[in-house]
Amino acid sequence: MKSQFLSPFLMVATLITAGTALPSHADEWPSKPIRWVVPFPPGGAMDAIARALGEKASKSVGQPFVIENKPGAGGNIGADQVAKSPGDGYTIMITSIGMATNKALYPKLSYDPVKDFAPVSLLAIVPNVLVTNTTQPTVKTVADVIANAKAQPGKLTYASAGNGTSIHLAGEVFASQAKVDMLHIPYKGSGPAVTDLLGGQVNYMFDSITSAKPHILSGKLRAIGLTTTKRSAALPNVPTLAESGLAGYEVSPWFAVFAPASTPKPIIAKLNAALLEAMKQPDIKAKFETIGAESIGSSPEELGAHLNREIGRWGKLITEQNIKSD
Repeated sequence: MKSQFLSPFLMVATLITAGTALPSHADEWPSKPIRWVVPFPPGGAMDAIARALGEKASKSVGQPFVIENKPGAGGNIGADQVAKSPGDGYTIMITSIGMATNKALYPKLSYDPVKDFAPVSLLAIVPNVLVTNTTQPTVKTVADVIANAKAQPGKLTYASAGNGTSIHLAGEVFASQAKVDMLHIPYKGSGPAVTDLLGGQVNYMFDSITSAKPHILSGKLRAIGLTTTKRSAALPNVPTLAESGLAGYEVSPWFAVFAPASTPKPIIAKLNAALLEAMKQPDIKAKFETIGAESIGSSPEELGAHLNREIGRWGKLITEQNIKSD
């Protein structure tokens, strides 16, 4: 009588054959909508970039990218949710400089920005711009801002989209280099911060060009200087802070996409390809120009290396300047 059990060698061969006959998880992806978490409210550069790229990339992958805004704690609430999500390719996150700063800013951070995420691609750089309400007629230059701050130490305020955001850090670097004492007021996103800036509740903001530009063009906000090393095509007449007297000043906010760490590499590669292809399209390039974004793109490996460099740079600055999350 033949044995009713397969020999060990036959079992292995059978399993290998069965495995090759079935499509892999990556081959089946995507079979449902992809959740794209934006850890800040609608209205800022991050949200605008995600919505523009999500709409375009959905056409190449055959499933919609559903934008989900999860603001709070300098982006940490949304990041924590993504870190704890299944690595099945159906959850991704757009984030920015906070991915590199929050570990130094928050001693009890609930996730590790390197170990808990898989890099997908760098997307763009969007300069921040120092702005003030136009009801302050005497504040038109960087020198004016510094003079007023020195005359009223600890009293003038600058708003941000949250602790650890590029808007917050731009203000910290400014105060450090200009040797002034200004009060940081964090908000849950750029939108509500701009609202209070327009209303006169705060004095300044190092806002993203994306959300500040419409108010600059309407005459409600006055642009004083850009945080990047070169001027922006979106606001060509606005000088950089470095050329306005703060030599060496630079904060270049970057935006990138990450997925949960366990996401399979073949799916990461497909996401990367879809995003890079979307950024090549003329209408996306036009949209990026409108919001002041400079498209860069990258491989997952390049983003991983960039994140590690940024963690080193900002961690050192945060420690040296004793920058706090509150």
